[in-house]
Amino acid sequence: MTFKGFSSVDEKSIPVPEVFFTDLLPEIESAGELRVSLYVFWALSLQPAEPRFVRLSDMSKDARLMAAFSADGDDQAQALQSALESACQRGTLVAAQLEEDVFYFLNSERGRAACQGLLDGKWDADRQEHVSGVLPPERPNIFGLYEQNIGPLTPMIVDTLKEAEQTYPAEWISDALRIAVVKNVRNWRYVEAILKDWKEKGRDGADRRSAKEGRKRDSEGEYADYVQH
Repeated sequence: MTFKGFSSVDEKSIPVPEVFFTDLLPEIESAGELRVSLYVFWALSLQPAEPRFVRLSDMSKDARLMAAFSADGDDQAQALQSALESACQRGTLVAAQLEEDVFYFLNSERGRAACQGLLDGKWDADRQEHVSGVLPPERPNIFGLYEQNIGPLTPMIVDTLKEAEQTYPAEWISDALRIAVVKNVRNWRYVEAILKDWKEKGRDGADRRSAKEGRKRDSEGEYADYVQH
């Protein structure tokens, strides 16, 4: 897969300490260690409050993360644990094993205190508000879809797309864009008209009309104002 580039829209940033790049990155030789180190930074950023930790069991269930180790089954699990052990030995992470699970923390003052507190029984991981991070499926976001199928982003359309994200399911937006492309009506007003129609009248069957019937409705009916003749 070739990465198509970052969106021109600012996306969420993941905080990574500068010292990781200055002191640790030049020393890391294993791709697996680098991968899990960055993954843990991402997973920790999802946590709503302290103490922030990542479970081995959660990482093992992340299909995209495990697939990145290229091996299969038990070999993937061994590769993941080996990479995590390397990150701990280097001092990027600290770990606490309780029963059959392992908890990983950033090797910071807070992380070390939380790790020791868990080992000492001062807090219970099961009672903490915790988000199990799973890498999202490989799918272009709304901004990338717009750029690929309609045209360049402008500040005004960015605000419009952000509002649409809050109003409609991502699958609806993707499908409405697809319909606009198939019918060669590449403007957002047309896409938005489809979305409003689905929201008001229900989605089921809305995009299953024949091409002829659909085009007639578009050019003569409720979407006529959005079609360029």
